[in-house]
Amino acid sequence: MAKLVGGIEAGGTKFVCLVGSSPDDIRAEIRFPTTHPQETLTKAVQFFKEQEEKLGEKIEAIGVACFGPIDLNPSSPTYGYITTTPKPGWAHTPVVKPLHQMLGVPVAFDHDVVVAGIGEGKWGAAQGLKDFIYLTIGTGIGGGVIISGKPVHGLVHPEIGHIRIPHDLQKDPFPGACPYHGDCFEGLASGPAIEKRWGKPGHQLPVEHPAWEIEAEYLSLAVYNLILTLSPEMVILGGGVMQQLQLFPRIRQRVLALLNQYIQSPAILENIDSYIVPPSLGNRSGGLGAIAIAQQIIE
Repeated sequence: MAKLVGGIEAGGTKFVCLVGSSPDDIRAEIRFPTTHPQETLTKAVQFFKEQEEKLGEKIEAIGVACFGPIDLNPSSPTYGYITTTPKPGWAHTPVVKPLHQMLGVPVAFDHDVVVAGIGEGKWGAAQGLKDFIYLTIGTGIGGGVIISGKPVHGLVHPEIGHIRIPHDLQKDPFPGACPYHGDCFEGLASGPAIEKRWGKPGHQLPVEHPAWEIEAEYLSLAVYNLILTLSPEMVILGGGVMQQLQLFPRIRQRVLALLNQYIQSPAILENIDSYIVPPSLGNRSGGLGAIAIAQQIIE
């Protein structure tokens, strides 16, 4: 029988806490707003302790899918910390240490988008694949890169949302919404960028609105660059903006045009519909990924 573990999807807006062992074995789940760090982390710990008592079974480990930037260097004195986040009150906040101290179990910790990718690799769209990318397009833009079955961390962790992509100022004079880089990928294509450009959030814009042509162009340019740089076996596009499903056919068509048959792979030339895809776990990718990384440290 699979060991019981806990998962935390630690978002800048809300925390989602789960107890279970797989998508088919989620024993309990709770969601609550992300407030002050001590209050929020304490609420998560209380949930896990209550579930242990209720279920009569020990939670063996906790996995955390955390908003960032975060410190993932195990030899760093600030390993397990959120670092330079603009989220008020959360900059330079330890996450791993207080959870470990209060629960007395090992804590797995990684960037939220990376963990969502791990969830999709274990139980979702990327099952059986070793090399793929998960992008989330929402309040921010982030990317999880999985190579040879393992997440890429490197110096810190990939910040795909802040790459530069072509910006035609005649077609789109919007200066960008990123407080650090202006018109980087996130500054042009995130949910807040859409709202600032058009004066309304994306979910209030009709499917025929010109916003989606511009959005598809930026997403296509980013995916094109990532295909050429990392040669993934699949590109998964998740997050709130990608709930606009009319974006997918536009992105696939535009990526094909941009590549111009340079990449001679049937996965792209013949099966683009199953190459650039939404997450099959939907909005559960992060939470289930947190369960997966918790399992990895006790296997």
